[in-house]
Amino acid sequence: MHGPDRDFWQQRFLEHQTPWDRGAPSPQLARWLADGTLSPGMRIAVPGCGAGHEVIALARAGLDVTALDYAPAAIALVRDRLAHEGLAARAIEADVLAWQADTPLDAVYEQTCLCALHPDQWSAYAAQLARWLRPGGRLALLAMNAPRPGGALGLIEGPPYHVDVNALRALFPSTAWHWPKPPYERVLHPREANWAELALVLVRR
Repeated sequence: MHGPDRDFWQQRFLEHQTPWDRGAPSPQLARWLADGTLSPGMRIAVPGCGAGHEVIALARAGLDVTALDYAPAAIALVRDRLAHEGLAARAIEADVLAWQADTPLDAVYEQTCLCALHPDQWSAYAAQLARWLRPGGRLALLAMNAPRPGGALGLIEGPPYHVDVNALRALFPSTAWHWPKPPYERVLHPREANWAELALVLVRR
């Protein structure tokens, strides 16, 4: 297997080595909730949910949330947080490349999973997202722009792996997805000054 495996992520959560974690939901999520992109009653999945900040926010906003993560420690943390907050959501330990929704979803919130997967797995993951969503379903996407010096030499460095808009257009072609017109919002990442997440909402055809 290319890239980090389940043990890699499990150890990060067990040792609290999660420097990518903002400690709160992404500010972009609040904007998508406010403008109705994500609204109460929607069936939504959060792959690579990590500590579950967005899971809590979505459940509190009245969405029907399924949280997915590879690491048992992450899922245990999310379940504890949901119980503490008195909120209902499903938190499932699963490989996103194998998991399937029982019925098509209205939305997927994708922030941390794509950039955590090795690029060799991106095509399979993009196909999964298309399978999960109903026609007209929304992919609320925060694409991690994390350029590294080695990229100029063809090196693949991560996680997080750099995801630029050209890669996104190949993974989510306009024949299968409705794309909004650019420019897109850039959400700065607290870890590195030159890292940011490109925020856009794709709609499955």
